[in-house]
Formats: sequence, C-alpha cells, structure tokens
Amino acid sequence: MRSIWKGSVSFGLVSIGVKLYSATEERDVSFNQVRRSDGSRIRYKRVAEADGEEVAYSDIAKGYQLPSGETVVLTDDDFKDLPLPSTRVVDVLQFVPVEQIDPIYYNKSYYLEPEKGATKPYVLLRDALLESDTVGVVKVAIRNREQLATLRVREGVIVLETMIWPDEVREADFAFLDEDIDLRPQEQQMARSLVESMASDFEPEQFTDGYREALQSVIEAKIEGREVVEAEEPQPNAGNVVDLMSALRASVDAAKKGRSAAAADTKASRTATTTKEPAAKTAPAKKSAAKKAPAKKAAAKKATARTAAKSTTTKKTATKATAKKAVRKSA
Repeated sequence: MRSIWKGSVSFGLVSIGVKLYSATEERDVSFNQVRRSDGSRIRYKRVAEADGEEVAYSDIAKGYQLPSGETVVLTDDDFKDLPLPSTRVVDVLQFVPVEQIDPIYYNKSYYLEPEKGATKPYVLLRDALLESDTVGVVKVAIRNREQLATLRVREGVIVLETMIWPDEVREADFAFLDEDIDLRPQEQQMARSLVESMASDFEPEQFTDGYREALQSVIEAKIEGREVVEAEEPQPNAGNVVDLMSALRASVDAAKKGRSAAAADTKASRTATTTKEPAAKTAPAKKSAAKKAPAKKAAAKKATARTAAKSTTTKKTATKATAKKAVRKSA
C-alpha cells in the first residue's frame, strides 16, 4: 500500500506521527466509452458554453451559480483565507462510547500507521481506546476539505473513519411511520422465530460479488472468442404476500431444515473420523487375547499333570512301606 499523506495525531499534548492509507478499494470492473464499430476511445474536451471554444486547464476556475442564474467566479486566492486547519493534523476533540455513533454517519475508512519513533505513543492511544471501549472524535482535512471522523481500533491498527456532517443526513420522513399497523402476537412470535433460526456469526469471507464474477466471465469469453450463453434465473415474486403467517412459518421451517442438514453432515463426518481410529487400535488387542487363552490352557494342563504324577508317586511309596511292614510281622 502507498500512503496518502504523512501527518500527526494531536492527542492532548501528545503528537503521534502517522501515515494515512486507504483501508478499502473498489473492485468493480471499469469500462471506457468507445465507438461501437472499431472500439476507438471517446474523448471529451473542455469547451466554453458561450462560444464552444476549448479551454485550457489553467484557465478553469470554480463557479457558484446563484438562484437567478448568474455565476460567481472563485479563484485560488479566494480559498487561501478560509479557516481550514492543516491537512497534516488529526485533531482529537473528545472520546465517546462506541454505541453512540450511528453507522449512518460513517463514510470511508483509512489505516493509520505510526512513523518511526512514534510507535510507543501510538500503542498507548490504541490500548486506551480498546480498554475504554470508546472512539475518538476528530477533525481532519483531506483533499482540501475538513471532515469529521472517528478513531477506532481494528486488528491492532487504529482506523480513521471519515464521517458526514449531521446536516448531511436526510430525515426518514415516510408516510407509513404515521400509520397504526396492527400486528398479531402470533405473527410477531413467528417473525422472532425466523430471526432466531437465521441467526449466525458474521463471516464476510462467505459473501462474494456474483455479478462481478459473472461479468468477468463474459469478458474472458469475449477474449477467448467463445460463445457466451446467458443463463436465465427465476426472478423472485415481488408481489404482496397474501398469507403472512404461512410465509413466515414456511421460512422458519426452511431455515431449520437447512441447519439440521448442515449439522447432520458435520456429525456424520465427525463420527466417521472417530470410529475409524479405535477399530485400528482394538484389533491387535483381540489377537493378543486369543494368543494368551491357549497359553493359559496349556499351563493349566501341565500343572494338572504334575499334580497327578506326584499323587501317583506318593501312593506307590506308601504301598511299598506297607508291604515291608507285613513281611517283618510274619517273620
């Protein structure tokens, strides 16, 4: 990224040197106006409306048209004396709770990077914003226009968020706001159920610009000389919903089925992974148990044979002793 300008954040008596970078970029496919027959570029000339003569850029000034149709011409000298603060200073005015800033005021985002030697005060301001859960309200001049802005923290970086002025927010003056709409408790409950069934964490990576991707495919097809086939997609019905409850109930059921299917797929994949591992581990255990069983039986047979042999030997010895005693008595 290339910095837009270098300046400083004025934080009380502390001055923090920073570089300003655009935090966002447009990814729209850009086109040039060309002549249909040969693709020749169409160029525009700056011409005076009074006589049609071309005007050099150095001769162009800014004009303010009056309601009467007359024009007041302003030159660069007229802008020099305006009370515009330095374009190199971000002046912190106050710190306010994050929830008090309506997102409708936000306009464009910029990253602030600390200059060399300004990292410590930068980190002090960043951590103070995080710990206090506040944003800094500032004034800054960008491209010769003073703007209201805020300082907040995103992923460890201070972000300058330019804002529009309060008188630039249009009032939401619509007739339906004065109407007395009768909502049944069942409809309200069903609407809450629909919101709950569709609730999820925001993951911006899962959203893509389908129109831009399709347009890029058309351009690539033109480059390769392939035939471009236009796919017809069914358009949603924009008519009024006749039965609100039926539509809400069907929406809730569809959302629940979608979640149940996703949960079932996740559970099935986890179960398949879990059951495969124990099967490989327990198989050898059965084999070792099978080997041990015959060994135990053989040992038991040997022990029984030894016991029987001892018993037979004892009986023979006793019989011989009895026979000798009988011979002595008869003698």
